[in-house]
Amino acid sequence: MRVLLIGANGYLGRFVADRLLADPAVQLTALGRGDDADVRFDLASGSPGALTRFLDAVHPGVVINCAGATRGGARELTRHNTVAVATVCEALRRSGCGARLVQIGCGAEYGPSQPGSSTAEDAVPRPGGPYGVSKLAATELVLGSGLDAVVLRVFSPAGPGTPAGSPLGRLAEAMRRAMQSGDGELKLTGLGAQRDFIDVRDVARAVHAASLSAAQGVINIGSGRAVRLRDAAAVLARVAGYGGALHELDGPPGPLRPTIGHPRTDPDHATHAVHATAHAVHSTHAAHAAPVAYPDGCGSWQQADVRTARDRLGWRPRINLEESLGDIWMEPMDAHSTPSTPPSAQEGTMPGGGGSGYRQR
Repeated sequence: MRVLLIGANGYLGRFVADRLLADPAVQLTALGRGDDADVRFDLASGSPGALTRFLDAVHPGVVINCAGATRGGARELTRHNTVAVATVCEALRRSGCGARLVQIGCGAEYGPSQPGSSTAEDAVPRPGGPYGVSKLAATELVLGSGLDAVVLRVFSPAGPGTPAGSPLGRLAEAMRRAMQSGDGELKLTGLGAQRDFIDVRDVARAVHAASLSAAQGVINIGSGRAVRLRDAAAVLARVAGYGGALHELDGPPGPLRPTIGHPRTDPDHATHAVHATAHAVHSTHAAHAAPVAYPDGCGSWQQADVRTARDRLGWRPRINLEESLGDIWMEPMDAHSTPSTPPSAQEGTMPGGGGSGYRQR
């Protein structure tokens, strides 16, 4: 199977590339803006015609798009998340290769949801910020393209190489600085949000499964469990060996409950070690502290309904949150980044110029 991977140098794309390269049946070609891409091409400014000519020359059976930007203004997000996908869709329509498209979407497309609920694929999307809007527009372009295509709505990815600008990445960096300076107390804000964290390696497995399947439409990729960020902070402190006190400035008074997220009946997803350490966080209440909004525009709660991924892809998450957090600590973003991967390119947007030629991996 010949696969064209777009955004192979991004946070998700690196793990997708590793997963595909482990499959002896896959011939992988990477397209991006960086010097180390097999093919140098800027989706946001390149023409569909140029990409069509390349597709007709390489004739991939599957195109996987992991590229996109997670930070920036509305114009930048639209260029990298929406215009780029329009270019891919138009090029595939013009090409005679007949490739299947696997597009990486995100949970932010749904926007805020009711606490305690699980968001299924038929929920009406109401994104709460420009990032979610730009990704939702891309999804609609893919769904309306008439292509053989599937969109994987990835919720909150975590694990090795988590970008320092993400909430979990910022937590790890703050804890690292506190340990280096010998601080016995770490004051934190904005930890009340609950998100569905999914390990990036499980995401890569889902992308691989989607490339082999005939599934179309939208499929959620998440753990199926919402976890409060303050509880994740407690687990991170334990796996990091941080012995100081964690204080949440804008949290509720009193001790936290020693549980994480919404009850779940899936026995295959172990979270017992995470539950056991939630009591490590001590909350204090500051009367004038203002809560810091979680940056994805999804409000206080988000939890995926992942039954469609199980039924249509044969996929389930395997890596529990404690392992993901431990790998965030052991393998920070710097261990995975290259000079061609800027901090704003969490999904895979890469700087660089144009160019031609490709090589097979």
